[in-house]
Amino acid sequence: MTSQVAPATHAAPNGTDLLTVGVEEEFLLVDPHTGAAVPAVDLVMEQVPAELRGQVEREFQTSQIEIGSPPGLELSSIRHSLGVLRAALADAAERAGVRLLAIGTGPVDGPVPPVVDKPRFDQMIERFRLLVPGPGNNGMHVHVGVPDPETGVQVLNHVRPWLPVLHAVTTNSPFARGEDTGYASWRSVEWEHWPSVAPTPFLASHQHYQRLIRQLIASGVMLDEGMLYWYARLSAKYPTVEIRIGDVCPSVDDAVLVAAMVRAMVATAMTDIAEGRPAVNTDHHLLVAAHWRAAHDGLEGEGVDLTNGELRPAWELLDALVKRVRPALESHGDLAEVTDLLGGLRRHGSGAARQRAVFERTGRLEDVVADVARQTRG
Repeated sequence: MTSQVAPATHAAPNGTDLLTVGVEEEFLLVDPHTGAAVPAVDLVMEQVPAELRGQVEREFQTSQIEIGSPPGLELSSIRHSLGVLRAALADAAERAGVRLLAIGTGPVDGPVPPVVDKPRFDQMIERFRLLVPGPGNNGMHVHVGVPDPETGVQVLNHVRPWLPVLHAVTTNSPFARGEDTGYASWRSVEWEHWPSVAPTPFLASHQHYQRLIRQLIASGVMLDEGMLYWYARLSAKYPTVEIRIGDVCPSVDDAVLVAAMVRAMVATAMTDIAEGRPAVNTDHHLLVAAHWRAAHDGLEGEGVDLTNGELRPAWELLDALVKRVRPALESHGDLAEVTDLLGGLRRHGSGAARQRAVFERTGRLEDVVADVARQTRG
């Protein structure tokens, strides 16, 4: 994340431990007329207000830019930070002559912008060659504070079977190269080209986690720990669990909902750990299938019920997840807002569904781009 980290937990007046949460979001920079990705990150960075530059960074490609909210206990502070940063970045992009999109990958066909000139990125290109994913691969990463790495590893085991549900919620990239891909999250498909992208394995301990990292680096599939692209991991920089499965969300409302759900999932896992309930060791291949189905169908289709391997409507799986984490939502004071945000999501659909609805009405990807830009700014 691009900001200072708060303590992992904070004692509430009722004695319960509340968890900090912070959000990273990656955006695409596009031509305001064609909607094609453009290598404009340096121009936009020059236009970012000085007081916000500590929370804005370049990403892998010159068509991308990233923000990080300061971690906090209140959803209202996350909402405020994301709103301020998105608006400031959208303004900076306009002053630079481009447009800011909260979208998983570029919908309009065009040249692939170059990678940012940085020694580490140069090393990645030298080793992995043509794995650069299209015009920009934009995700959302949610950090939740944990008291220690050993607890963090156990949390990873407990949240692992529920991550395909979040994957479906965050789908926001149905179009690529000028056409409908047939997937709700094409970003997920492109992202899988990197060899270290995978569902998080079931981990015996923090020592096991560290040993796997060393072995993966030695194998050559990763340059360093920063390339551990599991769907959930321990942050290499901060005392947090980092959930990194989703496309960047189209709106602040969507991002706040996902942040609240992730925190509630981590809090629920910590309760299970404290009370001696073991994590479910879901079969790896079934988990891969569940994530593929989430990327393909999104929230509007079906998902894999990992309790029995059968297909169920994705919304039923989301409702089951909300029911499971409801006590944690209540203890953090998030239940009312999450209930309201879920109602909006049910009415408007996922980001992928919204994009397709615009295209169905107008037949123009330029209109899709304009609508995503409107949602991005808020």
